[in-house]
Amino acid sequence: QVQLVESGGGLVQAGGSLRLSCAASGIDFRIDVVGWYRQAPGKQRELVATISLTGSTNYADSVKGRFTISRDNAKNTVYLQMNSLKLEDTGMYYCKPNSVGYWGQGTQVTVSS
Repeated sequence: QVQLVESGGGLVQAGGSLRLSCAASGIDFRIDVVGWYRQAPGKQRELVATISLTGSTNYADSVKGRFTISRDNAKNTVYLQMNSLKLEDTGMYYCKPNSVGYWGQGTQVTVSS
């Protein structure tokens, strides 16, 4: 069974940075599209960024220029570098490969003023 473990969240002031990690077992991230998603309180889960098999990336308009998704093949880990964090970036962040039909436990990001 695929296990996804997100980490790296925390409390940060607006303008600060965090790096989230998503480590996987039971799946090779190199052969799947992996996305980072987030869910703010009272809102639907939304796609934040994706990284493809070839390493190409896509971002939601709200995070373009501030977030960077990357993959370490040797560690089978996908990262989300988040800079210039805003209050509206607060939420639970999840990673999920396209081929996996369930979510991990997520990691909480809270941006304070």
